[in-house]
Amino acid sequence: MRFALTPQQERFRQEIRDFLAAELPPEDHSSVAEPEDARVNIGFSKKLAAKGWIGLAWPVEFGGRGLGPIERFIYNEEMVYHRAPLGYHQFAERQMGPSIILNGTDYQKQAYLPRIAAADIGFCIGYTEPNAGSDLANVQTAAIPDGDDYIISGEKLYTSNAHCSTHIWLAARITTGLPKHRGVSVFIVPLDSPGVTIQPIWTMAGSRLNMVTFDHVRVPAREMVGGKDQGWYVVAQNLDFERSGIERIMAGLLLFEELVHYAKETRRSGRALFDDPVLRGRIADIATGYRVGRLLAFRVAWLQSRGTVANAEASMSKAFGADLSQKTAQLGMQVLGMYGPVQDSDQWAPLRSRVAYNYLLTVSDSIRAGTSEIQRNIIATRGLGLPRTA
Repeated sequence: MRFALTPQQERFRQEIRDFLAAELPPEDHSSVAEPEDARVNIGFSKKLAAKGWIGLAWPVEFGGRGLGPIERFIYNEEMVYHRAPLGYHQFAERQMGPSIILNGTDYQKQAYLPRIAAADIGFCIGYTEPNAGSDLANVQTAAIPDGDDYIISGEKLYTSNAHCSTHIWLAARITTGLPKHRGVSVFIVPLDSPGVTIQPIWTMAGSRLNMVTFDHVRVPAREMVGGKDQGWYVVAQNLDFERSGIERIMAGLLLFEELVHYAKETRRSGRALFDDPVLRGRIADIATGYRVGRLLAFRVAWLQSRGTVANAEASMSKAFGADLSQKTAQLGMQVLGMYGPVQDSDQWAPLRSRVAYNYLLTVSDSIRAGTSEIQRNIIATRGLGLPRTA
């Protein structure tokens, strides 16, 4: 594995940093909370589209720039570290676009890829259901054939950004009576379709997820991605795209650096917090974790640049990143002490309540996009070749 970047890649990183310095929206100090939908800024997404950075690793014929996974790694690393608002286009650019390139029809490629790259549309993910959480093969949302259409009915839970998106990437079951990994199909459904209802689900961190209900929603058959009853393979591939990025590693790095700075500058009982050897040991451990996590994510990008499907490696990166984000939030509560849980107070909430917010939010990091237990199973079976248990 090559650890060094080329001079051209280093120039690309600097170009991104210069762009962010000039174009990032000013930080909103009116609110100490940073819910996930605050990361949605269509105007900013449009600026990225104008630079050709949405889908930059896609082939040129599909609206991309034809750059490689390493360049996309650099781009995501800088964007996430600087807390750029990517929420409107991120799912579509990271997951739906590549899935359509690999599995979509000519109609779907022409209808969706240019609009994703232009930030004209945004996607949310419709996988989880009341009885199909981590077990996505247990999807019960029904798609009933009706002429050239399908009639879709069911519920999707914990759908991020549904209230900010134009389309949902939906897993539904057409054929019953098959093994549960069969019979699942994937559809692209406009969220303004008659029969679609979006209701908020508020998390303990104060961020918004959604329940999306489908009541006899008519969807043309041409919106099916990957073929009838073949959706499980599309979903599995799509989840690999979600798990393979640097985002989960970088999301906590800036907060970690802010915590270290706070520990060095804050004095209690006559000495800096950073002088505590136990605290310094935890900081050193987590700092090492960020270096390791970055290399795990870089390894995925490097393998992808060589044409390798980095399935187990993506799960390693995802599981490690989830654990690291939770460790960072726990460190924050230790560093801030009694001030850690304080929210909605400019005076008594250091670091604008980011520690309290992340402490609550990162509980879900080891659950969403596949639990850490599932990631370890993938690592064991597909990475290490261990047998499945009965």
